[in-house]
Amino acid sequence: MKLIKEGKTKDVYALENGNILLKFKDTATVGEDGQLDPGGNKVGATIEGLGLASLRITRYYFEKINAAGIPTHYIDSDLNAGTMTVRPAVFFGKGVEIICRLKATGSFIRRYGDYCSEGQDLDFLVEASLKDDDRGDPMISPDTLEMLGIMSRAEYEEIRTLARKITEIIRDDLNSKGLTLYDLKLEFGRIDGKVALIDEISSGCMRVYKGDKWLHTVELEKYF
Repeated sequence: MKLIKEGKTKDVYALENGNILLKFKDTATVGEDGQLDPGGNKVGATIEGLGLASLRITRYYFEKINAAGIPTHYIDSDLNAGTMTVRPAVFFGKGVEIICRLKATGSFIRRYGDYCSEGQDLDFLVEASLKDDDRGDPMISPDTLEMLGIMSRAEYEEIRTLARKITEIIRDDLNSKGLTLYDLKLEFGRIDGKVALIDEISSGCMRVYKGDKWLHTVELEKYF
C-alpha cells in the first residue's frame, strides 16, 4: 500500500490490486473567519471521532446511491479501520466541485446577497467550482469548463442531472429524520471513461439543519 496524497480530511493510498484506499481523518475545514465551514479551504480544527462519523454517513449514502443505479467509485468500507475502498477515477481537470443548492446560504449569500435572503428556497440550483485552494475555489461556468477542455458540455449536463438526483435522494432521507438539507457539495470523475460520483458524502460536504441549528458531522451522525 502506497501513500499517494495527504488530504485535508482524508489520506489516499494505492492498493496493489489497482484500487484506492481512503483513510478518513478527524480534521475539519474552516472558513476565512475560522469557523467550521463545509465550504472552507483550510484545516482549522480537529474533532475526535469526526473521521469515523464522516465514513459512516458516507457509506450509508453511497450504498443508497449505488442501489438507485447511479454509478459511483464506492466498493466497500471498514469502520474499524476508518477506511473506504474505491475504484480509481480520473479527475475533471485538477478537480471540479459540483454544488446543488436547495436553500440560499454560505457563499451564495456572499455573492448574491442583494438578490436573495438567508434560507430562501432554491430549486436544485447547480453550480460548479474549481478545486483550487490558492485561488479560493473559483466558480466556473459550463461554457468555460468546455472552452478550457475540463469537461464536455454533454458531461456537464449528465453531471448536473446526476447531482440533482443524488441531492433528491439525500434530501428525502434527511427529511424522514426531521432534518433539512440546505446544500450539497459533490465531486465526479471518469471511471472507464464514464461519469461517476467520487469522493465522500458527509456533513463536511453539506449543510444540514435541525430547525435553525446547523449540524456538524458528529452531531448529524446521531440521526443515523
